[in-house]
Amino acid sequence: MSELSSAIRSVCEEKGLNYESVLETIEFSLAAAYRKDFGHKNQNIKVDFDPETSKTKIKDVKTVVEDLPESEEDPEEDEEKNKKKNEDQVEDQDKNKEEEEEESKERKFNPKTDIQLSEAKDIKKDAKVGDEITIELETPEGYGRMAAQTAKQVIIQKLREAERENIYTEFKEKEKEVVNGVVQRREGRNVLVDLGRAVGCLPPEEQVYGERYNSGERIKVFIKEVSMESRGPRIILSRSSSEIVKALFYLEIPELNNGTIEIRDVARSAGSRSKVAVWTEVENIDPIGSCVGQKGSRIQTIINELGGEKIDIIEYSEEMEKYIANSLSPAKVINVETNEKNKTAEVKVSPDQFSLAIGKKGENIRLASELIGWKINIKEDKESSEEEPKEVSSEEILEENKEEAEDGSEKENKSSQETENSEEKPKEVSSEEILEENKEEAEDDSEKKDNSSQETENSEEKPKEKKKNK
Repeated sequence: MSELSSAIRSVCEEKGLNYESVLETIEFSLAAAYRKDFGHKNQNIKVDFDPETSKTKIKDVKTVVEDLPESEEDPEEDEEKNKKKNEDQVEDQDKNKEEEEEESKERKFNPKTDIQLSEAKDIKKDAKVGDEITIELETPEGYGRMAAQTAKQVIIQKLREAERENIYTEFKEKEKEVVNGVVQRREGRNVLVDLGRAVGCLPPEEQVYGERYNSGERIKVFIKEVSMESRGPRIILSRSSSEIVKALFYLEIPELNNGTIEIRDVARSAGSRSKVAVWTEVENIDPIGSCVGQKGSRIQTIINELGGEKIDIIEYSEEMEKYIANSLSPAKVINVETNEKNKTAEVKVSPDQFSLAIGKKGENIRLASELIGWKINIKEDKESSEEEPKEVSSEEILEENKEEAEDGSEKENKSSQETENSEEKPKEVSSEEILEENKEEAEDDSEKKDNSSQETENSEEKPKEKKKNK
């Protein structure tokens, strides 16, 4: 194996490319270099490259056609028209045969890709219509240097395109999955996460409030969307999606992968609390205990991965009354009345369980309503409460949360504007001002020195006078 061949193979292994496709790219780039500097208008240049010997064979390949009148148009324009026709043929398969028959009748000779039968018989006596005639061309002087420059640019471009395509297909298969990543850096409010062969983007709307993403930190992220753009594949990540909770459960709990336990529904308030409804057909298995693990080992791993987010594991039930009562856990429910047509439920709780059923800022009732997909109204039991019974619905809490979110966004915008306005303008200082200040300081220092020297002289003269008097 030559050095060139081993270098090509090492590049293919590093970038995850096919060896044959790289060779085709090299041959295409060499043909483009010859066509640019030494080729003619009516030549269909193709190059055979041998990586073992590093030798090239340049040839002009043409297809034998019947004697037809030459087209007055440029062959390159004919090629573009033929491509457009082929695209139209693919879209409309029913009209393919009719168009081909019409084209064969009205087809004109293209000197770049075709050779007439009479000319082909001069080169090859037994030439037939449809055969390929190969005319070998001499390698001109200076072709190697020019070809190397052109080939380098084409090869780099083709390798980049192939690498982008491979990365796109790899992560498109991993879409809707949880993967490990390393926080790379911040770009504005976006967080860039290194996923190995690619870098994913964690936008602000997919981040969890209160989480800090320090560079070099390892985190688990959910691949929400993968799309192909001009610069390459764009990978959108998420930390706030409810799917990441579900995926983490499947990673940490083997009974879910075996199929003995199922996750029916997930509701999440990112960074605060989640509710997961689990269910099993097996009688001897406790679905909640299996998810919690021995001394909470399994659930604690998931909580740590989500930054201390609270998780309520609820047992799913086909009986809607029981399922609603379980969804409001840890609050204890007295009675549940359901209306299947309107998908609403009225829940009665004791006064000491009322605030627990609602939760902090209505979080418990909101997540329970989201988990089940029903509207829930919570009432205090009249018999157990002396005061007027209180009543709270999930719709009211949702409206309050929306208003709070809008007020919070307005406050953030105002605070950001205030911080921008409060930034002081850069101070301007001229060299003349600095020189004047330095002069004043120097004069002050000189005056202080003169005063100190006079004081020392006076102190020295006084003892001398005393000695003379003695």
